[in-house]
Amino acid sequence: MLTSRLFYLALFIICLSLLGFGLYLEHAQELEPCPLCVFQRMSYIAIAVIALIGAIHNPMNVSRIVYNILLIIFALIGVGIAGRQTWLQHLPPELVPECGPGLEYMLEVFPFSEALKMIFTGSGECAEVQWQFIGLSIPEWSLICFSSITIATILAIFILKPERRLFNF
Repeated sequence: MLTSRLFYLALFIICLSLLGFGLYLEHAQELEPCPLCVFQRMSYIAIAVIALIGAIHNPMNVSRIVYNILLIIFALIGVGIAGRQTWLQHLPPELVPECGPGLEYMLEVFPFSEALKMIFTGSGECAEVQWQFIGLSIPEWSLICFSSITIATILAIFILKPERRLFNF
């Protein structure tokens, strides 16, 4: 029987696996992540942390819905970021924005709000397809994963029941 605790644990393991694969691509395959990729990783980290806390806490009723809503929010943020990068990758070459400065440089030199605006606007390096699997790029796979997390979490709200606890605290 699938319970909320098992759902959160599975979601945590999935996010850790995706983050691990991203680190493998970065360090073993030497693919440099663009600013939008870094923010997608942050969304996966937020989802993983919430899922781990949910698995440990095993929330009941209202708090379970709060965890699920937080998961949905961060998954939808990920959908937006991955969707933006996918859109950039499918632009005709003449419409691709110029490559911008690196993420670290933007955060050090520009005010935070301006750096965020530049990051989410995306640039040439975000439009570059560096790796593909079955014809889909990294942000396209990420878009599928974030969408799947959103759908699974919405279903979990209505289908999964919390595991009974021996003690209520």
